[in-house]
Amino acid sequence: MNGSGEKQESRKQKKDGILIKTTLVDFPSVLSSAFFLPGCNLRCPYCQNRELVLPLLLQEQENENLVSIEDLFTHLERRKNVLSGLVISGGEPLLNSRTKEILSRAKKLGYKTKLDTNGTFPEKLEEILENPETRPDYVALDVKTSPEKYFEMLIEYSRNSEPQNDSQDRMKTSQTKAVNTQETAIAQNSVPEKLKTALAEKIKKSIKIISDLPPKSYEIRTVLVPGITTKDDIENISSLLNKDASWYLAHFSNISCLSKTFENLQPYSREEEQTLLDTARKKVKNTFLR
Repeated sequence: MNGSGEKQESRKQKKDGILIKTTLVDFPSVLSSAFFLPGCNLRCPYCQNRELVLPLLLQEQENENLVSIEDLFTHLERRKNVLSGLVISGGEPLLNSRTKEILSRAKKLGYKTKLDTNGTFPEKLEEILENPETRPDYVALDVKTSPEKYFEMLIEYSRNSEPQNDSQDRMKTSQTKAVNTQETAIAQNSVPEKLKTALAEKIKKSIKIISDLPPKSYEIRTVLVPGITTKDDIENISSLLNKDASWYLAHFSNISCLSKTFENLQPYSREEEQTLLDTARKKVKNTFLR
């Protein structure tokens, strides 16, 4: 086999992502497949997709759902009379050089497409949205906390060990501190303020880009994590969203977190979540608990 042929064969056999063949929950009102691409630039400590954030873990697993992009499209070809949509998620799919190709090919097959993103790559998001060949029919933007706190998502969290009993204090005060990890050799307080500001501006720009779309073609998602998404953070996020946006607040689960420390963190109570929901609805009426 010649060199180009070998490269082609290697690319064919490469396992590119996790395929969920059928889902009713990832794309509103659309029977879909979902394709999860590994790799993420954030290290949210409560993340439950360890193998997608740390792709080396994924390659070490025996996972029958780990397939190549060509396998994905073989599946989509076979099921195009049954399925209507394809969700591209992660990880962070805008890190992957083939995301545009996947969107384009799926659209050519007649599929509706949905893109999940963390908002840290507004230029790439804008480029995809401006091109009719790649523009997704629906975008889900994860807004994790106040944009000014996003740099904390690049490094691991550690919870204070003292138990917190006062629910008002838990909702108003962050109980977290940043610690060094293998991904970074610098502590949070040593990072130039301009870098933190630049990341915050990227999040705000992505929110603005999404907010210019028709209201029914996007949603905002926020996981309610004590210390990370406080009442103040909900107020800050709501001030950046359109009044007619669809905003989904999700319950935090402390199972299989990226940071083991967060497995000891108690989620908000239903009463606390309701307070956060009521706070969000003061500015964004279409806010729901998921």
